[in-house]
Formats: sequence, C-alpha cells, structure tokens
Amino acid sequence: METGSINPVALSMAASLTAPQPAERLAEQREIIQAVRAVNGAEVFGGNHELTFVMDRDTRRPVLKIVDRRTHEVITQIPPDYVLRLARQLESDRK
Repeated sequence: METGSINPVALSMAASLTAPQPAERLAEQREIIQAVRAVNGAEVFGGNHELTFVMDRDTRRPVLKIVDRRTHEVITQIPPDYVLRLARQLESDRK
C-alpha cells in the first residue's frame, strides 16, 4: 500500500520558484502532506484511487487531486483547473 502520494519533484520545483515562505505557510503545507498520507493510508477513496498533493507552478497554490492508481487519470481536483486559470489571469492582469 502506497501512502506517500506527494510529488517531491513538484514540491521542490515549487519551492525553488517561490520566495522564502513564512514558517506558518510551511507548517500548513506539512500538515497537508501529513493529511494526504493519512488519507491514502486509510484508503478512504478505495484501493484504486489515491489523493495527491502538488503545488501549481504558476499560482503557487496547493492542488489536491484524486487519481486512479492504475491509469493515473485525474478523477477530481481541488481547486479545479478553471479556478487556477482564473487566478493566473487575475495575476497577469495585475502586472
């Protein structure tokens, strides 16, 4: 049973793209990672699905996905892609 569906490459890339984060934000991300591991360990979404956590490269926001373990198909995502697109657009409009 896999319990660590945290994408370490995405986390390290996101960390390198962002400015140093306050300790509070880092603690919050650690809590999310622990929660994801606990959910996957308990197989809350069944044996064929897992929860994953990545940082969106452009918005620097956490993204949670429920993914099929075999096909790697994204079943659902929070926030959805359209919300991330809106956030990107709002950010580019501010510049």
